[in-house]
Parts: sequence; structure tokens; C-alpha cells
Amino acid sequence: MHNEAFSTIAARVREAAHNLYPEVAALRRHLHQHPELSYQEFQTTAFIKKYLSGLGIEAEPPLMETGVIALLRGEGAPPSGERRTVALRADIDALPLQEENGHDFCSTVERCMHACGHDMHTAMLLGAATVLSGMKDALNGDVLLIFQPAEEKAPGGAKPLIEAGLLKKYKPSAIFAQHCFPSVKSGSIAMCKGGFMAAADELYVTIHGQGGHASAPHKTRDPILASAHIITALQHLVSRVAPPHESAVLSIASISGGHATNIIPGNVTMMGTMRTMNEELRALLHKKFEKTVRQVADAFDVEAEVEIRRGYPVLYNDPAMTDLAWEAGKEYLGDGNVRQSEPVMTAEDFAYYLQECPGSFWQLGTGLPDSAPGNLLHSPTFDPDEHALETGMGMMSYLALRFLAG
Repeated sequence: MHNEAFSTIAARVREAAHNLYPEVAALRRHLHQHPELSYQEFQTTAFIKKYLSGLGIEAEPPLMETGVIALLRGEGAPPSGERRTVALRADIDALPLQEENGHDFCSTVERCMHACGHDMHTAMLLGAATVLSGMKDALNGDVLLIFQPAEEKAPGGAKPLIEAGLLKKYKPSAIFAQHCFPSVKSGSIAMCKGGFMAAADELYVTIHGQGGHASAPHKTRDPILASAHIITALQHLVSRVAPPHESAVLSIASISGGHATNIIPGNVTMMGTMRTMNEELRALLHKKFEKTVRQVADAFDVEAEVEIRRGYPVLYNDPAMTDLAWEAGKEYLGDGNVRQSEPVMTAEDFAYYLQECPGSFWQLGTGLPDSAPGNLLHSPTFDPDEHALETGMGMMSYLALRFLAG
């Protein structure tokens, strides 16, 4: 397909996405009002199935209790005679957070909110399914629609879907997805080749000492004092173990122990996160973390229980697929609306797909110049610009068409 044909296809997608925007905004608002936590997305699953059925797209046999897999078959002729499939993914779960926005479509569920944009992601993929359903004549292959549950809670939904045979059964040649980012201006996208998002591991430490009266600390083995020194020692790991050119984060985000002013407790618990951008450094910091905790604990005559729960791996964007998405983005959105992104230390289970299938994951701009300071991911006042829905569904639709054009 030559450039003139791509230009015509892009124009068709823009028109379709523009006309569909009010409907997709309404879908997003419905999803926002009815959020569901990870592995509990039963109503969301039924809503997606019903909408797709209205397009003539029936859900495939389920691989998990929640979530939807569907296949949209194109009617265009494959350029090489070999039919290919491209996968598009959206995550569908919400966060355990009480919304503090003032919209008339705020969450109706107590302590549950789409504070990470998954309602936007789901609505945009439904929008893309609608756009592509109306352009089957230009669709030279098939589109695998993945509405994935449980991105927010490890082990996530991507890994069990892959283990259940999702990619082996449908054999996509590439996979793409996007994520709302309020730091990127609405109407634009940002991309990064190679390592884009960090591996994220959960850290759990329990310090066992000997409690007693706070007036006689010499008769105790104080787990609070030991914990303070452990936290201080851990803060040196990144600066003294990780090479200066390697990104890494280690944060102790919770500490709990004691309940009175005059009692030294017997135990203290701590929790935190470790973020790394390559597997070698990840393994080294795991080893150093456990060794540091145990050695400091031993110095204070207390005992330490250490657990490191491995989370999502590094999200690595295939360079060739990212180049393709970059060119498609410029063709569809214009040169000024596609920019380079730096790697970020957030994590995403889309990384599992990219370990098995070439693809790319990009930032979808949802921010405005006058966005409120609290318009942040995982914030009770996260408030994405809904006009990004038009950008996102159009970009995914055009990229699918562009990829299958050969």
C-alpha cells in the first residue's frame, strides 16, 4: 500500500473516530461509574461482551473468569497471501481508592475508582473495534481484541492468559497497547524504544525483637531502633550497588510497630517496592537487600524475616515495532503530536506479552495545560481529558490497519 492509500485510510479513521467520540465518551463514563477490582470484573466483562455482540463480534471461549477475548476478521486481501493477526490490548480493572472528583459520572462504588485510566483504555478499544468493523474492506487480516483483567494486582491477568495459551492459539504477529499519561498533552502520544517500564518487586520485612517497658530499653531487643537502621542502610543500596547509568528505585513505603508511648513492641513490619530496568541488576539488588536486612538485624540482636515477591518484568518495546508505531502515529496524528518518552519506573504486566510477541506500548496524552495538581495516576482526583478517547481509538485503529497492510 503506497503513501496515498495510507493517507486515505488515515482520513477515514479520523472521520470515524471523530463521529464515534460521543458514544465512546458515554461508554467511558458508564465504566467509570461502575468500577470493579482486579479479578472481580464480572459486570465489566458482561458489558464488553454485549457491546461487541452488537457489532457482530462474538467473544471467544474464556481463558479466565473475567475479561474478554474476541477476534475481528478483516475482509481485505492479505498483501502477501499469508493472513496475519495483530493484537490490541486494554486492561479493565479499577483501584481500591475513594474518588474525590466532582463529576456527575463519578464512581458509584465505595472505595473503588478507575484512577489509572483503565475505563479510558477499555472504551478506546471498544471504539477501535467499532471503527475497524466499519472498515473491514481495508483490513487485510484479523485483529485480536484483548480486554484483560487484573493488571493492577500481581500476578496480573497477562501471565495467566499467556499460560492458558492465548498467544499460541491466536498467533498474533504483533501486539500493541497504550496507557493514559496526564504528564503528556492530550492529543499526542509519547514512545520509547527498548526498556520502557521497570520490573517491580514487592518487599516485605518483619523484625522480631523482645518487647518491654519503654523506660527500660536495655532489657529489650528493640525492633523499632533496628528497623530505623535497616531503612537507613537500605537507602544506600541504589547509590552504592547500582551503576550510576542504571535506573533503580528502592523505597520502604510502610512501617508498623507498637501502639503505646510506653511500650517497646516485640515486632515491626515494613513493606516497600524495588524497581529495576534489567534482570542482572534486579537479581543483584535482591541479594543485597536480603543480606543488608539480615546483617543489620543481627547487629541489633533481632531476627528478620525477608520476603521479596517478584512482580512484573521489565517492559521492553521491540525497536522495529516501535518504529512502525512511531511512523503510523506521525501519519495519523501529525509529526508534532508524536514525541520521544524517557523510560519510567512504573510497571505494567503488558511486559509479559512483549516477552513472547514483538510489539510496543506507548503513553497516551490525557493532560491539559490547566490540569489540576492532583490530576495524577493512582490519585483520587485523577481526571483525564476525555478528548484523548478520540486520539487513542483512532491511533489503535490506524496502527492495526497499517500493520496488516504489510
